[in-house]
Amino acid sequence: MNDFLPISRAEMEERGWTQPDFVYICGDSYIDHPSFGCAIITRVLESAGYKVAILSQPDVKEDAPFTQFGRPRLGFLISAGNVDSMVNHYTVAKKRRATDFYTAGGVMGKRPDRATIVYSNIVRRLYPEAPILIGGVEASMRRFAHYDYWDNAVRPSILQDAKADLLLYGMGEHQIVEVADRLAAGEPVAAIRDVRGTCYFAERSELPDGYVECASFEKVRENKRSYAKAQAIQYNECDCATGHLLVQKHGDRVLVATPPSRPLAREELDRVYSLPYQRTYHPSYEALGGVPAIAEVEFSIIHNRGCFGGCNFCAIAVHQGRHVTSRSAESVLEEAERMTHNPRFKGYIHDVGGPTANFRGPSCDGQLERGMCKNGRKCLAPTPCPKLKVDHREYDDILERMRRIPGIKKVFVRSGIRFDYLNLDRDQTFFDHLVKYHVSGQLKVAPENCSDRVLRAMGKPGIASYRKFQRAFYQKTKQIGKKQYLVPYLMSSHPGSGLKEAIDLALFLKEEGLRPQQVQDFYPTPFSISTCMYYTGMDPFTLEEIYVATDPHEKAMQRALIQYFLPQNQQLVLEALKRAGRWDLIGFGPECLVKPDAKTAAALRARRQAQGEKRGQSRRPSGRQKGGREPWHSAKPSAGRAKSKKKR
Repeated sequence: MNDFLPISRAEMEERGWTQPDFVYICGDSYIDHPSFGCAIITRVLESAGYKVAILSQPDVKEDAPFTQFGRPRLGFLISAGNVDSMVNHYTVAKKRRATDFYTAGGVMGKRPDRATIVYSNIVRRLYPEAPILIGGVEASMRRFAHYDYWDNAVRPSILQDAKADLLLYGMGEHQIVEVADRLAAGEPVAAIRDVRGTCYFAERSELPDGYVECASFEKVRENKRSYAKAQAIQYNECDCATGHLLVQKHGDRVLVATPPSRPLAREELDRVYSLPYQRTYHPSYEALGGVPAIAEVEFSIIHNRGCFGGCNFCAIAVHQGRHVTSRSAESVLEEAERMTHNPRFKGYIHDVGGPTANFRGPSCDGQLERGMCKNGRKCLAPTPCPKLKVDHREYDDILERMRRIPGIKKVFVRSGIRFDYLNLDRDQTFFDHLVKYHVSGQLKVAPENCSDRVLRAMGKPGIASYRKFQRAFYQKTKQIGKKQYLVPYLMSSHPGSGLKEAIDLALFLKEEGLRPQQVQDFYPTPFSISTCMYYTGMDPFTLEEIYVATDPHEKAMQRALIQYFLPQNQQLVLEALKRAGRWDLIGFGPECLVKPDAKTAAALRARRQAQGEKRGQSRRPSGRQKGGREPWHSAKPSAGRAKSKKKR
């Protein structure tokens, strides 16, 4: 018997079980590592005394995979996997991806589109009376009526389409154990309606006092202003300290979301990460080449949860929450020491991070009592809150102690560093150590854009913050005699970005000497504030209008501008510059973004001639316009022209 949880009837019987308490159906291949929700929830249940069998990527065309374990004693748990199944399957251009990062061998097509709904409906048909609990990112982010990018329409709560009994949103450890204990005690699933971090459907007459209501599914489907207002209410009620019971009418029934579960305390996090994970994929996948997703995380350590950064395009604020909690130093270091005994470990810890690597605790005092600020107010953007606590000492101490563990050669930090937060620390010790010890040649950071207008829509700080960090990083790198580089993450077509802002970003990259190899188009994923902006064309907190690029061709131009230097992007960049009236950026000069093709060169000459005639200026015999070179001319005169000029 291996030490993984059973994934087949045979493996279950090897353990001497005749019936599991729960069957966990997952859209991913089974990886028993704490970077994956399936592993955490199943190990937490196991530690609470429950028998859990895992049904990974069942063939939805057959009933046999769903019936191999029989009916579980307590119920079915269903998740699409670590990523929303539609995001997993499709690019932002809605094209099918070639590989599935979370499937053995990278094979695409092992899970259905809208996997949570498909799996749940099959189970409901086969086992009509069995309790069905859905969770994971897909269910969590679709718990209310939501704009769906792939349908280009508003869909109802996923709980309605899935025909499940309960939806567990957020990270889930508290909820799953409480629900399991109550089911085990004989309580019907329909009676479990007071567990924090869950959603269910009820009649209006059954609602308790003190709830907050947002616009109905029918209303937000028809009215974008109502959708934006509902989104603001939902976001404000996501706080574990101040959130209320939140309801949203769907037809004759009401969707009820209980207040968010409180984040795990430090000792609880320590316990979760001490469970007996095998830290790799199930051995049955070895013949298929393993599961690609393990590569980046097998020798990485998660030390925190939650993020008070609050980027508007990010799912973390409404899934993990904005309250930051972290593991103890001893827990993190024990995990690092255990890695050194793994025969696959080569001495390199790839990352010690989390949603944001350099956050270890609350952004200010009293958050668990007063809650986080509402209505779009953020801790770091557009400017830092005066109450913000900045302290890297504990994180720096953990990294320093980890470097001294025998068998560890290098400790890297590869998950996101909030450079704006780092800028605020008057003590430069961590910054110095980061540059000296923890950068593997390149440090990835996320300025995302350079336009303050776009950055404000993103919930990010102004570009001055990035410039300050960049200067300090390269200065410190130079002082220690290393060659290290910043790799900025950039996003095109985010709400607020038009062609003008995209051109400004291209000019910023040219000025900084940056040639990004990868660009992320804004991807409207369910429940993010940015997705609400994309769909409604307004900021949900202020209801002010915001420009949104929805035309695929304009989005292609914005993307091309970020990589203006690629030959295959020339025509799109030329078109964008012409449309924006930026002919001055077409040419051979150092200030130009792209060279003209023959047609554009002719157009430039015609424009020059028309402008000259309009100003009543005469032309010189050389054919050059008085006042100097047109922007499409060479920055330096040719040898022949220089010689001719000298003779004159």
